[in-house]
Amino acid sequence: MVTTQPDHTGELIPRPEQTPAALRAALAVVAPERLAEMDASQRAAVTEAIEQSGISPLRMFLIQWAAVIEIERFPDTARELRRAEYLAQIAEDPEESRRYVRTAGDIIRAAHKAVGG
Repeated sequence: MVTTQPDHTGELIPRPEQTPAALRAALAVVAPERLAEMDASQRAAVTEAIEQSGISPLRMFLIQWAAVIEIERFPDTARELRRAEYLAQIAEDPEESRRYVRTAGDIIRAAHKAVGG
């Protein structure tokens, strides 16, 4: 049987191409509250690329936002990251805090790996 119910545990959208326009369109769906942050990051990357006469800052911008979108397009993963970041901040025990920081780092590293970063 075919269902039209969305699967909220899977991906919200397919992985976008790593172009500014495709990433911005994807971010508008998965985390629209971060569009201004992305725009500012893109302006900074362009400025830095001009100053350096190189494209490395632009590549880093694309990888950074592709990784953000990679996390956000999976609601469970995004929730797990936010939870780990929050619990790391409020943990009273340093070892517990480190454990949550490691969890957050693992999620971020996996996203970077998935997008080729």
